[in-house]
Amino acid sequence: MNLRSKLVACWVLTLSLLGATASFADTAPAAAPATATAAPAAPAAAAPATTVDSATLVRIADLEAYITNSAPTKLTGVPGPGHNAWMMASAALVLFMTLPGLFLFYGGLVRTKNVLSVIAQCFCCAGMITILWWAFGYSFTFAHGSPFLGGLSFAFLKGVTSAPNTDYAYWVSHNVFSMYQLMFAIITPALIIGAIAERMKYSAIMLFILGWMLVVYFPLAHMVWGADGFMNGVWNAAAKIKAIDFAGGTVVHMSSGWSALVLCLILGKRVGFGNKHFAPHSLTLTAIGTGMLWVGWYGFNAGSAVASDVVAANAFMTTTLATAVACAVWPMMEWIFKGKPTVLGFCSGAVAGLVVITPATGFVNSTGAVIIGVLAAVIPFLAVTKLKAIFKYDDALDTFGVHGVGGTLGALLTGFLATADVNANLNTNLKGIVGNTLWIEQLKAIGLTIAFAVIGATVLAFIVKVIVGLRPSHDEELQGLDFIDHGEAGYHYSEE
Repeated sequence: MNLRSKLVACWVLTLSLLGATASFADTAPAAAPATATAAPAAPAAAAPATTVDSATLVRIADLEAYITNSAPTKLTGVPGPGHNAWMMASAALVLFMTLPGLFLFYGGLVRTKNVLSVIAQCFCCAGMITILWWAFGYSFTFAHGSPFLGGLSFAFLKGVTSAPNTDYAYWVSHNVFSMYQLMFAIITPALIIGAIAERMKYSAIMLFILGWMLVVYFPLAHMVWGADGFMNGVWNAAAKIKAIDFAGGTVVHMSSGWSALVLCLILGKRVGFGNKHFAPHSLTLTAIGTGMLWVGWYGFNAGSAVASDVVAANAFMTTTLATAVACAVWPMMEWIFKGKPTVLGFCSGAVAGLVVITPATGFVNSTGAVIIGVLAAVIPFLAVTKLKAIFKYDDALDTFGVHGVGGTLGALLTGFLATADVNANLNTNLKGIVGNTLWIEQLKAIGLTIAFAVIGATVLAFIVKVIVGLRPSHDEELQGLDFIDHGEAGYHYSEE
């Protein structure tokens, strides 16, 4: 019995129990008492024919559409409670990644005199970007417009109601979708903070992020995820670059990672870099933050299915596999090359696994996820330990090594490992290239993303430098950004 037949049977039975359909009398004859010389039983009476009216068939079709996350027949403009619930939970999980996950992860890695500066910058990202998102950011990203930037039809969230926007989801409220995507917009520039930690003024980083959202994030997110986006290969048949990015390899990790590299190069090294050992002040906080990031990332990756469906289930599985594998392999690399597996290695491996699986998570199977997990540990490990040592740039918390390199690696691996067997949506507009030349399209998307991030960050950094300056003075940096920018201290070790 196929799925539709089962649904019809279940639906009819349910309506019968509720009295919504006519009851069906049992017309079979009662069984005769058994005797030693009983005659052969008569053939059983045929079951009465069941007729279902057209209205019931429509309801059955909508039930099937709800379960399979496809377009409804009659229940248009109505969100599905289960899908909506998952997306609201996912939105909360993604915000949890920034507040408090990211600021604990980053906060533990800096010195005690700078821990509050990291926290403040993450909080300000949440507040400032929410305002931008409400005013025009969401509209620039997800409204119809050009292939490079959306229009203003959703400015001030006009028309963003509880009814679904079927450009992106059949069963999820438009306002829930917009809030879910807001959480991505919040965490992406917050990742940049890791590269320039401990040496950039609060006013400068906030002004930079404000411009960066306008110049880099909104256009790039529209190109990749917008319904008419230039690089939206899955859903836009007219896309010029037919690339795929399930949850943000290019939009989130590459854009922030490559921008972070440019900014830290322009900003220069921390005072004492290369002469002093800048040890993390609390690996305990970093480990707690890593755990929060891992948990929150299920909303980030599985939530990007924009439904509680089979694609979300696959993303949940592949996220777990890749992250766990990378979490094991990174400290193993340390053990081989440095003699000891460190807690920081476990944390770095977990985050690298999460980063690299992100663009692929809804497109690859379990074996692909394990392959990604291994490479997610090996390649970023080499970037962090070898590449940075060779070129001597001060990527303070390894944003480029993990997010820039890892995001680029994930985008490329997605082109080789994606399969329509786990996500039939790949057959919509990409049937001829998945498993063949998709990796070439991914390379094109990688090149355009790097160009956007590098050029945008370079121009913005020099503009901000002219307006407010980038760095505190030498003495202020030695004193610490917590007191200089915020007039507070993260810790008080004694009381008088």
